[in-house]
Amino acid sequence: QVQLVESGGGLVQAGGSLRLSCAASGSIRSIDFMGWYRQAPGKQRELVATLSAVGTTNYAGSVKGRFTISRDNAKNTLYLQMNSLKPEDTAVYYCNAQGVLVGVFKLNNVWGQGTQVTVSS
Repeated sequence: QVQLVESGGGLVQAGGSLRLSCAASGSIRSIDFMGWYRQAPGKQRELVATLSAVGTTNYAGSVKGRFTISRDNAKNTLYLQMNSLKPEDTAVYYCNAQGVLVGVFKLNNVWGQGTQVTVSS
């Protein structure tokens, strides 16, 4: 069984920084893509950033230049460094994994439970 566990959320003032982590556990051989998504109250879940196993990144326009996604492939851990945070970044942040190779099976749409990020003005 594959599990994603996020950590690092919290309350921060506008202009501050937070670093989120997402640890993947289970009998994982490799993960093709990992990413961060967020969902604010009353809004749909949206992409924040994704990162492929070979290092290709994709960022939402609203976070480009402020957030940095990275991963430790050996530890199957994903990170999101968030700088210059704004009140509009307030949301529950979810970790996602695609193409998770477990044995001979490949899993998609694996989600973590989410971690709350609150940015005060």
